[in-house]
Amino acid sequence: MPKVTLDAGMIPHLYCPTNKAKETYFDQAITGFIVEKRGDGGATYALRYKDAYGRQKQYKIATVGDISFTEAKKEAIRIKARVSVGKNPVEERKANRRIPTVEELAARYLEYARTYKRSHDIDERYLRLHLLPRFGKLHLDQLDQTEIMEWLQSKVMEGYAQATVNRWQVILSHMMRMAKKWELPGADRNPLEGVKQKVPANQKERFLNAAETARLKRAVEDSPNPMLKYIVALLLLTGCRKRELLDAKWEEINLDRKVWRIPTSKTGQPRHVPLSDDAIAVLTLVPRIEGCPYIVPNLKTRLPFQSIFHSWDTARRAAALPDVRIHDLRHSAASNLVNSGQSLYVVAKVLGHSQTRTTERYAHLDAAVLLNAVNAASHVTGTTWGDAKA
Repeated sequence: MPKVTLDAGMIPHLYCPTNKAKETYFDQAITGFIVEKRGDGGATYALRYKDAYGRQKQYKIATVGDISFTEAKKEAIRIKARVSVGKNPVEERKANRRIPTVEELAARYLEYARTYKRSHDIDERYLRLHLLPRFGKLHLDQLDQTEIMEWLQSKVMEGYAQATVNRWQVILSHMMRMAKKWELPGADRNPLEGVKQKVPANQKERFLNAAETARLKRAVEDSPNPMLKYIVALLLLTGCRKRELLDAKWEEINLDRKVWRIPTSKTGQPRHVPLSDDAIAVLTLVPRIEGCPYIVPNLKTRLPFQSIFHSWDTARRAAALPDVRIHDLRHSAASNLVNSGQSLYVVAKVLGHSQTRTTERYAHLDAAVLLNAVNAASHVTGTTWGDAKA
């Protein structure tokens, strides 16, 4: 094991004797810094040291040719400094290799999401098409907040909707929270924890007024799809999500208690939707099909509709409402609740929101309600200001 003063000019001239598998050259300047020359012609930079228990360790720095001699020497000095303060670079490297990649975490997360989340297919698509191509090969401890946020912002600049990009942020952050809960190596820090989502500038707030609702009612009653009028009416009267209604079964409805129990909501938990007298009246008009458990099925298949877009699109255009989406019926239900004097807390309970912050987007107040509110507030003190003299 020859000891030499290693330098860049010497490296190409190092050799391995023909009777040996490898020859180790020790640097005289940096204790433990070595170059191993193998019989096949390859060579490796490494650092030998003793751990806290006196056991000899060898830390591979790099293959000769992958980095320069100067870079290898600097890395040897850095590793040697870590050893001097009690660190064990070899064991740290082994631990880092056990840290899963984002791609590995995603596989476990999706398996978990399928057990409770109805929209797991959306998460799978966003991960496959967007998040994993960018971050999939990184280990969990390599995720950097600045890098992630800059990438998300670049996607907005490319034309993706802010709401969509926010969803990617939520998925990645939730995956890291679950990784920490599962006690996975490298998941002790969530780079997105506490990072607020940017408010979408393209949020659509569309609410039906009384005249528009009447036009829509006439249009769906004339629809070739005989179930559309019941679907639209129940969406407006309950504020439920489209998929919740299309998959609903009669066994979930309790007319005596005036409640609809949705067994699995968007959050994965069951929720109870109160049924107004009008909603119950509509339910009593819905034709029941013998042997079919669904409330508003496709009459041809007796199974839930996979899509009602064509009949909906025809009806909304007939009602001169081409910009109204199915989800806007839920918006309108929330708006009607608030305009009738209900608090955001009550509206959140009806819609199945876990927090009122989510409800605020739906809770539109029309100008007349706001005007009545400020007029009532101005009369609280009993003081009249309109006739005050200058």
